Amino acid sequence: MNEARPRLHELLFSSVEGVSLESVDMADAVVQVEARSTAMRAACPGCGRWSGRIHGSYLRFPRDLPTAGKFVVVSLRVRRFVCAESSCPRKTFAEQVPGLTRRFGRRTERLRSTLVSVGLALAGRAGARMTDVLGVPVSRNTLLRLIASLPDPPVTAPRVVGVDEYAQRKGRIYGTVLVDVETRHPIDLLPDREADTLAAWLAERPSIEIVCRDRAPFFAEGATRGAPQAIQIADRWHLWHNLSEAAEKCVYRHRGCLRPAPAPSDEPPEEAEPAVSSPWPTGHRFAERTRAKHATIHALLKAGHSKRSVARQLGMTLNTILRFSRAATPEELFTGQWQSRATKLDAYKPYLDLRWQEGCTNAWKLWEEIREQGYPDGYGNVRNYVSRTLRSKPQPVGPRPPSARAVTRWLLTHPDALAESDRIQLKAVLANCPELGVLAKHVRAFAHMVTDLRGDQLPEWIESARASADLPSLSRFAHHLEPDLDAVVAGLSQPWNSGVVEGHVNRIKMLKRQMFGSAGFELLRKRVLLT
Repeated sequence: MNEARPRLHELLFSSVEGVSLESVDMADAVVQVEARSTAMRAACPGCGRWSGRIHGSYLRFPRDLPTAGKFVVVSLRVRRFVCAESSCPRKTFAEQVPGLTRRFGRRTERLRSTLVSVGLALAGRAGARMTDVLGVPVSRNTLLRLIASLPDPPVTAPRVVGVDEYAQRKGRIYGTVLVDVETRHPIDLLPDREADTLAAWLAERPSIEIVCRDRAPFFAEGATRGAPQAIQIADRWHLWHNLSEAAEKCVYRHRGCLRPAPAPSDEPPEEAEPAVSSPWPTGHRFAERTRAKHATIHALLKAGHSKRSVARQLGMTLNTILRFSRAATPEELFTGQWQSRATKLDAYKPYLDLRWQEGCTNAWKLWEEIREQGYPDGYGNVRNYVSRTLRSKPQPVGPRPPSARAVTRWLLTHPDALAESDRIQLKAVLANCPELGVLAKHVRAFAHMVTDLRGDQLPEWIESARASADLPSLSRFAHHLEPDLDAVVAGLSQPWNSGVVEGHVNRIKMLKRQMFGSAGFELLRKRVLLT
């Protein structure tokens, strides 16, 4: 044992000073390590004065990391010293072994750090399951308490700060995340996204020179009031995303130009046969049942059966047989107080028929379009009209025109990165619609400013875009850039952006999913800042 003791000491307490190993006892499931403290003196936690006068000693049994699948318990003898300062309210105090124990601790520091790492990575329930596998089972509440007791990490005064929002409860409660863009580490989480809260946080840090943000008004106001000395930078990705939304609305407004005009035909147009209007279309269960009964009754009457005989054979009343016999066609029987009644959809049916002929076969998309025009009802009526009426109508022969979103994607893609087929279709669309050609020039000019950081060209671009009367969505986008012009020009001129902040927002979403969305603000803040 005396020969193996130095090796055991080096194995168990190589990183701890002031501890002497006495013995190691192994039982079936527990390894008990006996040790004692060898420090000659200790500092009083009350007054900080060192003392070497021993009052007594006692045993502590902190639990340690497992070894070879066995529990390890350290039987550590520590001493209680008498404080040398007579005015100190503490008369005696127990010594602590740095790196091994802390006040009221029931675990060694290395076991505590291991549990903290598990808690930060997996939180409560998942972390508790992992500790069972590691051989140090603890409850989920213990892990959460360990995380909550951790101090905030030391943060140097940031120079470039990124600001963005994150959802604590989507659609209801939002917070603010702040990231040091230079080190790419989160600095702090705020419980809301109010301008006053952000301004107060920024005012406490006068070293901030640059604030990267999106164009949300509360972030703009908070940065202006809290850090007037800082340069505000609007994120380029958000600018490009807003431009893409405006471009898609412009393309959708000119969607009639996406289908090439049909070639004129030399043959005279054929006269269309008058359509027979039926309140119940073919395939309707009541209509088919009525048609079958009408055919059966007329067949029996034509075979020579009397009306009473037909009523007995079919199990119907005589009045029903008389009503069917008087009707020359089944459509004459399609009556009822709800038949041929005007509906709220009637005013929009010509538009739906036109969009169906243009190639739009998505009932949800058609409903969204007429809802913007003032249609008050829900999606079900439009779906029924599409499935029962429009599906039976033939669509125009020829290739399906590209969608507004596809054309927008072609406009927002660099010409060298477009496939040959997409380039040919885009060229045909622009040749067929001069307004979309103007839109393409504006989009490429804005893309040039984004990629080459030429923000000085933005005022001229805004004036040109606002002059485009046929592109109202693009004009509105340009108009909305003017109130935040300085930040947008800086965003198109400076190399800084909010990409790293968006990455941390996605990480916060992942942490919330791990905790099933039930994490409080303090626990979420600890995991974001300390992981």
